[in-house]
Amino acid sequence: MGVEIYIGQISGTVTEDEVRKLFSVAGTVSSVHLVTEPGTGAFRGCGYVRMSTDDEAEQAISLLNGAMLGDRLIVVKKAPPKNSQKPVSSGGGRNGQGGRTGRGVTAKKR
Repeated sequence: MGVEIYIGQISGTVTEDEVRKLFSVAGTVSSVHLVTEPGTGAFRGCGYVRMSTDDEAEQAISLLNGAMLGDRLIVVKKAPPKNSQKPVSSGGGRNGQGGRTGRGVTAKKR
């Protein structure tokens, strides 16, 4: 299956083949995916590379973070797991009210 690596700050002129060639210095590249906008197909400036092993992924991160690709210095780091969404916060405190026990409305005394 391989280990996925995130690449950021990619120039819009870079191709998947160029990414594959650069990352192949660290080992076997299983796949390359450059991220595009769903509606327009516009390139978002980031992508993912899947390396064959953990060691190859670590080597790619070590060698290529801050490397020049096209006309930019890229950011290379471990990709977060696909199902690692942050939990939805209820506001903390009791009853999901940010520490309040009611709706935060107080009656005025006359």
